[in-house]
Amino acid sequence: MFRLIGLVTKNLLVAIPVAMLLGLLYGAVAPAAWLKNLIVPLTFLMVYPMMVNLKLKKVLEGGDLKVQLLAQAINFALVPFIAYGLGQVFFPEQPYFALGLLLAALLPTSGMTISWTGFAGGNLGAAVKMTVVGLVLGSLATPLYVLWLLGAEVPVNMGSVFRQIVVIVLLPMLAGHFTQTWLIRKYGQKAYQAEWGPRFPPLSTLGVLGIAFVAIALQADTLIARPGEILRLIVPLLCLYGINYLISTVVARLLLPRGEAIALVYGTVMRNLSIALALSMNAFGGAGAEAALLIALAYVVQVQSAAWYVKFTDRIFGPRPPAA
Repeated sequence: MFRLIGLVTKNLLVAIPVAMLLGLLYGAVAPAAWLKNLIVPLTFLMVYPMMVNLKLKKVLEGGDLKVQLLAQAINFALVPFIAYGLGQVFFPEQPYFALGLLLAALLPTSGMTISWTGFAGGNLGAAVKMTVVGLVLGSLATPLYVLWLLGAEVPVNMGSVFRQIVVIVLLPMLAGHFTQTWLIRKYGQKAYQAEWGPRFPPLSTLGVLGIAFVAIALQADTLIARPGEILRLIVPLLCLYGINYLISTVVARLLLPRGEAIALVYGTVMRNLSIALALSMNAFGGAGAEAALLIALAYVVQVQSAAWYVKFTDRIFGPRPPAA
């Protein structure tokens, strides 16, 4: 079972489009409204496993202040406003699509940040800290940014959004922390790292695929009636990721050594689409399904672009130093 899930996790490039296609087919031939009941359990399945290996104490460690400040400056002073601008250009009459673009931009870093940084030979310690700090700051900032930038166009119930942040982020974070602590106490650090820790992140994949399936199924009628909709949604996503890669790469090359430069790129371009997807489906009512559709498509762009960026990392930042 775990081997099969691990195989799917390594092939998200294919798995997510397949889940979305299956959702489209299901929504075309069967009632999909009942699928809304699966959103909360799928959300927990998506978020909790990736929280188990989160190292909260990393926030208190020093030594990489420059890269951390640069990462959060890009994440919260630049990217949300780029997403907002793109939303106004591409979706002036469809605020919930603009909301999806903004939610994707407001929740930086995920387990993918650490994984891709490792694949590219970057600084894993810096990537882990970016993941924790970005998750905490993004959770606190998201309701405020949404109200500030889109409050005139999208009804924003601050209490509801904060409650969803607690349910979607903080409770799974605490549960994951206690799970990690209990397993280390019971089996020891070495056994946890070798046997137990690696089992959790792939489980998130099931939640991601489930939510992608539900998001597309709920919008199946619209997509079938307007097949060009997906292409229209992909274009602003390509713009958002392209601009993000460009800014992060230029800043990283000019200001940071190779390892931290790679961590900066993946710490600012990789978004926590799982939480953004869950938030859009849970906090904004039925209309939030439009935002969820755009966020689900962002998975395809994010995974594809991350994989290609790894291939060009050595050309951009130079070859990785030989192992000691």
